[in-house]
Amino acid sequence: MKQLPAALAPPRRVLLGPGPSEVAPSVQGALSHPTLGHLDPWLLAAMDEIRAMLRAALGASSDWTLAASGTGSSGMEAVLANVLEPGDSILVGTCGYFGARIAEIAERHGARVTRAEGEWGRALDPERVRAAAAGKRFQALAVVHAETSTGILQDLAPFRELAGELGALLLVDAVTSLGCVPLDCDAMGIDGLWSCTQKGLSCASGLAPLTLGERARGKVAERARPPSAWYLDLELLTRYWCGEHAYHHTISSNLLYGLHEALRLVLEEGLEPRFERHRRHGRALAAGLEAMGLELLAPEAERMPQLAAVRAPAGLEETRVRRRMLDEHGIEIGGGLGPLKGKLWRIGLMGAGSTPRNVLLALAALRCALAAEGFRPRGDPLEAAGAALVEAP
Repeated sequence: MKQLPAALAPPRRVLLGPGPSEVAPSVQGALSHPTLGHLDPWLLAAMDEIRAMLRAALGASSDWTLAASGTGSSGMEAVLANVLEPGDSILVGTCGYFGARIAEIAERHGARVTRAEGEWGRALDPERVRAAAAGKRFQALAVVHAETSTGILQDLAPFRELAGELGALLLVDAVTSLGCVPLDCDAMGIDGLWSCTQKGLSCASGLAPLTLGERARGKVAERARPPSAWYLDLELLTRYWCGEHAYHHTISSNLLYGLHEALRLVLEEGLEPRFERHRRHGRALAAGLEAMGLELLAPEAERMPQLAAVRAPAGLEETRVRRRMLDEHGIEIGGGLGPLKGKLWRIGLMGAGSTPRNVLLALAALRCALAAEGFRPRGDPLEAAGAALVEAP
């Protein structure tokens, strides 16, 4: 190399896409604390506190509650690889990109997958999923709680009932729901769940909170052979996180500091006030978008508050609008995935990013970008959002 590159100086962005979300200032500070070894007694004590806070945030009493190294997809793979053995049957409800990912990972680990396909942009119909089961028995039923690709929030209660009918474990993707909407693993009868750190928790990406309940742990204990994924073997990981703290891998102490502070902020705010904050700002964003004449993909009753999937008007190149928002306003929003690619925008208000300021900032920048591309809003989005923000909950 003839000349060294300059030191990195990343631009400042307002992260209002489907993830990552804005990192809270105190979390950013925690990430920069001095690095410690992965078996340092001080760090192990902090990990015990993380487990306790995770159980509180998840409503999970299970000792098998920890954060695997990796993104949310590593948590997905960890849960699936541990509870499923080759030849096991799993029923997967798919109405978006991440339901399809569950099915693909399960297949790669040798499971027999039955897909219950739903419409992208609508919640899964429990009866349609029941029909896909066709009287068979399954070891697991998996659904996505908050489908990031479509903005859908899924009611889990009918799937807990169906899992019981099928003799199956209920496995839940909570990547976009943890820290944003009510989630209670014990009360909801969730057997296995995975999430991430960079969305509702507003931390850096790189850890995957997960939990396995008693029934799922029993399934792991009955395996004929260990999981094929050594790095994600939850028995080994639990021995590192709990009790003896047996060496498994070199976890990032700095990511743990960030997660500790992120969870502390969640519990300091209080779960119900945090959920109400997301509901309020989600309503305001939706009101502003609809005032401009834009259409949200998900019906109101099935819509998650922390992420809006917005149809791009016909004739507009949606990538140009996103690029204008990034280049001219420093705001990142997301585009569509799969069959929705090029057809919508995804605007996230998650964790620390769920603020009145960001609601109004996103709407103002989107209005400017749309106008520059020749779209004339029907009404004033800021007035509509402002009215929604002052409404009593």
